[in-house]
Amino acid sequence: MVLPVMISVIYREEFKTCLAFLITIVALGSVGGIMKIKKAEKDKIYARDGYVLVALTWLFMSAFGALPFVISGAVPNYVNAFFETVSGFTTTGSTILTSIQTLPKSILFWRSFTHFIGGMGILVFAIAIMPKTEGSAMHIMRAEVPGPSVGKLVSRLRASARILYAIYIGMTLLLIGLLCIGKMPLFDSVCTAFATAGTGGFSVLNNSIEGYASAYCEIIIAVFMVLYGVNFNLYYISLKGHWRQIFKDEELRWYIGTIAAATLIITLQLTVTRHPFSQSLRLAFFQVSSIISTTGFTTTNFDMWPTLSKIVLYLLMFMGACAGSTGGGLKISRVAILAKNAKRTIKKAFNPKRVEGVKMDGRAVDEEIVTGVVNFLAIYVIVIFISVFIIAIDGHDMITSLTSVVTCINNVGPAFSEIGPYGNFTELSSLSKVVLTFDMLAGRLELIPMFMIFSKYIIPHKNA
Repeated sequence: MVLPVMISVIYREEFKTCLAFLITIVALGSVGGIMKIKKAEKDKIYARDGYVLVALTWLFMSAFGALPFVISGAVPNYVNAFFETVSGFTTTGSTILTSIQTLPKSILFWRSFTHFIGGMGILVFAIAIMPKTEGSAMHIMRAEVPGPSVGKLVSRLRASARILYAIYIGMTLLLIGLLCIGKMPLFDSVCTAFATAGTGGFSVLNNSIEGYASAYCEIIIAVFMVLYGVNFNLYYISLKGHWRQIFKDEELRWYIGTIAAATLIITLQLTVTRHPFSQSLRLAFFQVSSIISTTGFTTTNFDMWPTLSKIVLYLLMFMGACAGSTGGGLKISRVAILAKNAKRTIKKAFNPKRVEGVKMDGRAVDEEIVTGVVNFLAIYVIVIFISVFIIAIDGHDMITSLTSVVTCINNVGPAFSEIGPYGNFTELSSLSKVVLTFDMLAGRLELIPMFMIFSKYIIPHKNA
């Protein structure tokens, strides 16, 4: 929070705004100091400990991260401030704010910076800088990094985390430079780059990227949204010169193929119904990139698009980006495994004696991973059903109730109807915002860590 304090001083904002961050810094330091006095009884972190640690860390980070909004008066209601902060850290991008441009620069910077912090993962960053993180910390990384499985890039976990962050920061600096070349103001470029890097979608303008009216900036941002949706392990592989291995990656082919197909469908429909081909292609590519990467930036009110185009975007909300990226959603790898498992089940129905495994990248997928993906989908659907049921109590129309949950659990941002590209979540009740806040955290942390908090398994056992 030192960075937003510096921003507040540079732009000579009211002392109350700067004080809001200073008070939060003191509160964090005090709580951290008290907690440090208590020495850990065990150094070893087990799988369930990793899940609970990750979930509680994200909750506490969000609880403290909301304080500057409340203390500064930018978002006086704590439930709203907590919703906004969780939306930032989970890189969802859903907002309760109705007038963004009137906020102080330091608050706008903090909103976007939460995306940058949460994009790669709060605790992955901690692993990168903390000593003695080998072994036990793998359980933390597995609980926080999105996707059906996670491994090390190199033999040492801490070195892996540093490599990931080096790539992440390098791409972000490149994006800032390219946006500045496109004559986007430096402050706007930094905030937009943070939001793009984390695939979050918070903008410093009320009408998002559309407000810049720059085809150059739109194309650059769209390309980087696609790039941030790629598994970061592939960037490390490319740096080592193993290009053939990248092109053989099946998840990447699914990802690029889906983007191409969705862009083509929407472009053709928009060309037939309302726009010239070049404009239709630009709008379609940007919005497809934004939704599948779960960034949530907008350049048009896609809620007014023809039904088929909206259905395509709705399906992309579920699919999400690649595993090991900063994007949300089910993840392309899970969708591919589910599709192949469904195909295998159908084949087995015709020939019960048939023995066939699910393969990705030409290799058999461990049956434990396949089962885990199917179980994940079951929990995912149950959470959506329960959440939609609770949200419906507010009395909003069915599209609003359903897509508000879908966009939050998949960490996308905008949805349809009342919470479309030109709407926000401010009219929802506090109960609905609490439910959606849980959905955002559950979606970002792959469901299990959030449920572990309420599980009896967090109680230590003698034989643990």
